[in-house]
Amino acid sequence: MIRAIVFNGKTIYRKKFHWMKSFNEAIVLSVQNLNKQHGTGCEQCTNGNRHSLIKNYCSQCGTVYACQNVSFEVYEGETLGLVGESGSGKSTLMDCLYFDIETTSGKAFMPSYKKGEHNLFHQTSQEQRWIRNQLMGKVYQHASRGLKMDFSSLSNIAEKMIAAGYRNVSDMKSRATELLKHVEIPIGRMKDAPKKFSGGMQQRVQIARALSNYPPLLLLDEVTTGLDLSIQASVLDLIKIIQRDFNVSMIIVSHDLRVIRMLAERTIVMLEGKIIEQGLTDQLLEDPQHPYTQQLVQSLI
Repeated sequence: MIRAIVFNGKTIYRKKFHWMKSFNEAIVLSVQNLNKQHGTGCEQCTNGNRHSLIKNYCSQCGTVYACQNVSFEVYEGETLGLVGESGSGKSTLMDCLYFDIETTSGKAFMPSYKKGEHNLFHQTSQEQRWIRNQLMGKVYQHASRGLKMDFSSLSNIAEKMIAAGYRNVSDMKSRATELLKHVEIPIGRMKDAPKKFSGGMQQRVQIARALSNYPPLLLLDEVTTGLDLSIQASVLDLIKIIQRDFNVSMIIVSHDLRVIRMLAERTIVMLEGKIIEQGLTDQLLEDPQHPYTQQLVQSLI
């Protein structure tokens, strides 16, 4: 079933997600009790005393509990939305999953890595580099984190492919050209550096780079934030085309529930480092249970 949504005058189609038992057998990523804290903690905020926190911050020792016992699964071909206000822990969670920062505790498993029997967070740095180069792609909110701004777009993609083990120059050039065409970067500009591109074009190059290693999982962190509305619609439409053509699983982070509504079959709502509500996106929008989610949904009306 296909659902049509109009955003800024442009029609975007998204597949309606049907929750089937067989889907449970196709887990791409499982995360269990992920915790990330900035600071060592103290008697006031440790040992089960976190009820004394101001949101997720301890005023006594200054420790911030950015993620608290976060658990979820991502299924094959699924787009999972992650929504919440600034400081809710969304981007910290994504940084942990991509090994940009180290977790405090928790587990994560991918069936495509050693049959899903080894905790990703406990692997060596070398193994984690292999996982992110072979099994994941990430698109950052700020393109400068995901691209070398002085390198050409072709070189940015080639760099990711080299990290994934590619060595044939002709194959890398062919793959990079194919992807840049797919994300609608003009042929005449493929050798230009991303610093010469608009924000929307930089995000397109990031998406092409992230897809270069055929990853089963794509992480997109606030990819439309700061873009003009017309450019947002174009990027969102591209994301749906990518999902349709590549059948890649995605986690999409946004503070904007409109974006999540357009793209995600399931949605997780985070607040103060915790998951406060999750479920099928349509059901969550129609019958939100948590007061914060109700407030988010009300803002769409």
